[in-house]
Amino acid sequence: MKLGIEMFATGYAMRPDDLARACEERGFDSVWFPEHTHIPASRRTPFPGGGDLPREYSNTHDLFVTLMAAAAATKKIKIGTGICLAMERDPITMAKEVASVDLLSDGRLIFGIGGGWNVEEMENHGTPFKKRWKILRERVEAMKAIWTQEAAEYHGEFVNFDPIWCNPKPQQKPYPPILLGSNTDQGLARVVQYCDGWLPNARYFQRIPAMVKDLHARAAQAGRRPESISISILGVQGNDAMLNQCREMGMERAMFFVPSAGRETVLPLLDQYAAFIPKVA
Repeated sequence: MKLGIEMFATGYAMRPDDLARACEERGFDSVWFPEHTHIPASRRTPFPGGGDLPREYSNTHDLFVTLMAAAAATKKIKIGTGICLAMERDPITMAKEVASVDLLSDGRLIFGIGGGWNVEEMENHGTPFKKRWKILRERVEAMKAIWTQEAAEYHGEFVNFDPIWCNPKPQQKPYPPILLGSNTDQGLARVVQYCDGWLPNARYFQRIPAMVKDLHARAAQAGRRPESISISILGVQGNDAMLNQCREMGMERAMFFVPSAGRETVLPLLDQYAAFIPKVA
């Protein structure tokens, strides 16, 4: 099993290029960044984690600028979106961003996506909350067409365009792995339907062993090899028991979360978490 690091990249935190370089130097496999384009001031939607919304949610850099900064400062480490709110982005522009980052990073992008939780944030982007999953699926399908076809077209309920030329294509073929961040039964069905992997959150760790079995059963029923669907987990704790259980479940990657803080806070945490790398390799 491989280990990675996740951090909200903000203007007051350790720079994403410095973080990625430090992670690569310590032997981490990947570095991941979440995104929120903004947070509506109304705050009608409660924070799923409970309490006040953490400051970093309304202070993130643009996701794809962040990824490119991390990629340009490194040589081998994977760069991941954990997660990209694809239902808030134009699919043609997003396809171009994904392909560009993947090509310029020499094929190091892992494309994590999810359905989000902030109702007003999505509505500001023209996405009705109750239709977000249908919109997400169509945008993923449209991007796959753009990445794999010379003159791509897509005709759906929410995404619709006649043949277009959109280059360059991603370096990874047919495209960077698409991982769905979800912790629901419906999410597992979506993973099997149109994704390459599952990206759960360790906040719900007690449910995950049963969900792994469910995912494998759903994959087999759909005619997919269960082992062809990767599993990576965000927000693991720095203890042997959890990491060993993740490895026993066949997870490909596990990511530690570090706070949006300066080097003096982040670097000691990287050293602490790097000690687990040889234990789970």
